[in-house]
Amino acid sequence: MLVIVCYDISDDSKRTRLYKWLQGYGTPVQRSVFECDLRANELDRVRRYLRRVADPRVDGVRLYLLCEACARKVEIVAGTPREPLPDFLIV
Repeated sequence: MLVIVCYDISDDSKRTRLYKWLQGYGTPVQRSVFECDLRANELDRVRRYLRRVADPRVDGVRLYLLCEACARKVEIVAGTPREPLPDFLIV
């Protein structure tokens, strides 16, 4: 599933750690926005990590979960095109 992770973390060191950690799960498309193709267990891991890192009093984090049909409708007006979704998954 395509998951868009958007965050606004107030602490510089936490934001940098989060950025580096998310690179293991997806591609940065803007400074605080990642596109991640995740399986259910990976999505759970990302959610748990984000809940530990983010301070709900001062930080903002959003996950946009896109179904396969919606992910194929993503329009890129400018910037690097995203990798096409695979037609199959080898586990």
